[in-house]
Amino acid sequence: MRSMRTIFVLFLCVVFIFSGCGMSKTATGTLIGVGGGAAVGAGVGKVAGNTALGAVIGAAVGGAAGAIIGNRMDKQKKELESVLPEDTGVEIIEEEGQPPALRVTFDSGILFATNSSTVSAASKSALRNLAVNLEQNPDTDLKIIGHTDNTGAVDYNQTLSEKRAKSVYDYLIEQGLSSRRMVYEGKGIREPVASNNTAEGRAENRRVEVMILANEKMIQDAQREAGVN
Repeated sequence: MRSMRTIFVLFLCVVFIFSGCGMSKTATGTLIGVGGGAAVGAGVGKVAGNTALGAVIGAAVGGAAGAIIGNRMDKQKKELESVLPEDTGVEIIEEEGQPPALRVTFDSGILFATNSSTVSAASKSALRNLAVNLEQNPDTDLKIIGHTDNTGAVDYNQTLSEKRAKSVYDYLIEQGLSSRRMVYEGKGIREPVASNNTAEGRAENRRVEVMILANEKMIQDAQREAGVN
């Protein structure tokens, strides 16, 4: 048992080394799928969180199927980059044993006025473009997550982050997306990506993330294409 743990740890080290050296997302996804699937099993991963969608996303995916999903996420990433504002972050996220996912990050200052949870008129075009792309890629589920900086009361920030995530959720429903594809939550101040000690860092922490996750159909199709029984 100890030797198996050692092998798995060494495998993860190789994955991270290759990731740092610029290995393609598809190739990295293949490595993670091969080594991580058996170890992680059907547990809910960090990307999906503890949600109903997480039960699907947490399922282990083998190397070849992971590579197929990685190719599809690469394609959708390029599509989104062509229709969303330049300052929108679009990146592929990979977790051990899970299908590659996409994370779209909107600066809250773009989506909302200060201390507001109402989607601004200026941001609606970007969200409409996002909705169109999501309609064109139906084999995905979404998790919408609101974040704030640490300015003000913790409880206030938690509530604001939840309201902002729900506003994006509601607007995407207005654009025709099914609520069955989506969940939302607020993280408040709990998951900063930069220091809250500077204005620039606080601006980075005020954000809404849309996680685009392979749904059960995409996973099954990829496994079938990969020849997994």
